[in-house]
Amino acid sequence: MGKNKEKTEEAEEVLKDEEIEDTSEQEEMPTGETAGTEEAEPDEPVEDQGENEESGDKEEDPRDKKIAELNDKVVRQMAEFDNFRKRTDKEKSEMFSNGEKTVIETVLPVIDNFERALEMASEDEEKKNDPFIEGMDKVYKQLMDGLEKLGVKPIEALGKDFDPNLHNAVMQEESEEYESGKVCKELQKGYTLNDSVVRHSMVSVAK
Repeated sequence: MGKNKEKTEEAEEVLKDEEIEDTSEQEEMPTGETAGTEEAEPDEPVEDQGENEESGDKEEDPRDKKIAELNDKVVRQMAEFDNFRKRTDKEKSEMFSNGEKTVIETVLPVIDNFERALEMASEDEEKKNDPFIEGMDKVYKQLMDGLEKLGVKPIEALGKDFDPNLHNAVMQEESEEYESGKVCKELQKGYTLNDSVVRHSMVSVAK
């Protein structure tokens, strides 16, 4: 009986040990599942954070946009100023040229009178050596030299082919000296200013 009792006690201890091991395994299983779940859950927020970073890189920085707008504005203003400067320079040049032309047109009748007076004096033998006529001739030459320095030149007409850009034909006449279409007589001298006609030559053309 004593031996049977000891065997029974040993069997009960073995069963208790097995129950304890089963219980420990059951407690570890939920812990493992929970751990696995806890490790899987952080993965999704990490992916979302990456997407947010990528979307943030694609968005344009407001500062860069403002800088681009200011650069474009500066370039436009510089172009407008350059156009304004060119336009102003052109207007000033035209005003100066028109001013020169107006002054020369005013002086030309004076030159015409000088030439008529000197021509009449040259026809009179008594007046050729007159000191007053010599003085007028010197003033006339000085005036013409000054105009030439400004770019004023007389238009060549006598004996030249008629050119409507330079000559103003007021009549035609028979001429034994010049061929048809040639300028046979200059009635009023024409002038140019820097290759631009100030006054056309008034001429007669041979038939």
